[in-house]
Amino acid sequence: MFSVLFPGQGSQSVGMAKDLYDNFQYIKDLFNEADETLKMSISKLIFEGPKELLNETENTQPAIFLVSYAIYTTIKNETSFDITKANFFAGHSLGEYSALACSGVINFKDTIKLLKIRGNAMQNAIPKNEGGMVAVLGEDIIDIEKIIENNRNKFNCFLANDNTKGQVVISGKFNDLNKFMTELKKSNIKNMKLPVSAPFHCVLMKPATQIMKNQLKEIKFLTPKNLIVSNVTAQPTKNSENIKSLLIEQIEKPVRWRESIVNMIKSGNKKFIEIGPGKVLSGLVKRIDRNIELFQVNNIEDINNLDNL
Repeated sequence: MFSVLFPGQGSQSVGMAKDLYDNFQYIKDLFNEADETLKMSISKLIFEGPKELLNETENTQPAIFLVSYAIYTTIKNETSFDITKANFFAGHSLGEYSALACSGVINFKDTIKLLKIRGNAMQNAIPKNEGGMVAVLGEDIIDIEKIIENNRNKFNCFLANDNTKGQVVISGKFNDLNKFMTELKKSNIKNMKLPVSAPFHCVLMKPATQIMKNQLKEIKFLTPKNLIVSNVTAQPTKNSENIKSLLIEQIEKPVRWRESIVNMIKSGNKKFIEIGPGKVLSGLVKRIDRNIELFQVNNIEDINNLDNL
């Protein structure tokens, strides 16, 4: 029993998936299709950078999806390992769109267009450099939520990601985040500002929610081939209309990643395959349960090793 995980922002790097592009014509065709669909050379940005431009949210989101989808496609074409037999598909934030595309819910073109729009909408939901995110380390989520609740009169911050044991991410305007960090300092709680330029997954993203609601209503969603674990509920679903409404909610709701992984493990899942750039999600899973088997697939060598699973 295994599940497939798709990464979100923070996993990108210049040069990702270049070996696939160089070795398989259908991957080259896929990257060309992405360039044509977005009316920009996302391929060149992925392979050559600059890193600063790749790290801009409106570019990062379609780029990570493109690479994840390319890896998934190569696995299906080049190995005897049947990746479609996964019990669950799950993705972290934008990674949920990768999960949906790979499971046949949304087509490739619609997905990459949606993510370009989503990235732009989230980036511009509040004025630049007014808000961001802070990672809180080594503490229980309940204790962090209490600090936020008990200090509502001092600052307005929001839980954005429950990533793993001892790692939660908080969103807010910088003025509020600074006060929150001062409060954490009083209790010697480790924290760090993240290199993002907007406060994702909280009510400050409301303008982006409206944009994505309008975009998603135009897209036809098919029934997924695999159970999709929603970021919003941490529960699996195959209901395409439910999936669509949860994607709209996802913009402002916290990513319940820790609970999602725990629920998959409780269902009997003992193996996770992370498909996409980097290995961030594998690191989070390892901290949730050290006994789980983890595999990262982001280059040709990794893909070839899947036949040995």
